[in-house]
Amino acid sequence: MFDFEGKIRNVPDFPKKGIGFKDITTLVGDGQALRETIKRMKGLFADDKIDAVIGIESRGFIFAAILAYEWGVGFVPVRKPGKLPAKTISESYELEYGQDSLEIHVDAIKQGQNVLIVDDLLATGGTIVATTRLAERLGANVVGCCFLVELDFLGARKKLTGYRVESLVHFSEE
Repeated sequence: MFDFEGKIRNVPDFPKKGIGFKDITTLVGDGQALRETIKRMKGLFADDKIDAVIGIESRGFIFAAILAYEWGVGFVPVRKPGKLPAKTISESYELEYGQDSLEIHVDAIKQGQNVLIVDDLLATGGTIVATTRLAERLGANVVGCCFLVELDFLGARKKLTGYRVESLVHFSEE
């Protein structure tokens, strides 16, 4: 069994005191670990028909783009406001202190396409819930949500009831 957890560096007190940041640069910087990550993520959805892979800014782009390439389907970026050049729709979500939003091009997904949404980390669930809403507003069928890391102690999976959620690494505490 591949040790994904051992390839992820924990950085204490980043970005603020009390937070244990899960740094995936140590994993993606290791060719074998990156290859194994993609292989496992792809394997989780091997029996599903995927028409496009949505990646959430910014580290979700790493995995989503490679998965899209592997399946020979399109990659769809979801970004912070003002980063996409053509017509977009947006979806807001709650942060610890305030709100933020994400955007997607209105022509990024065709009605009825099966999409997989990919990000590096599932923490509080705000960005993934906003992204599922964006995809569905454009008429997509969300096949699932795939993450490298899930912070189980934050309980975000509850916000995704009704969606298939897959994560390679689970952390039960900070």
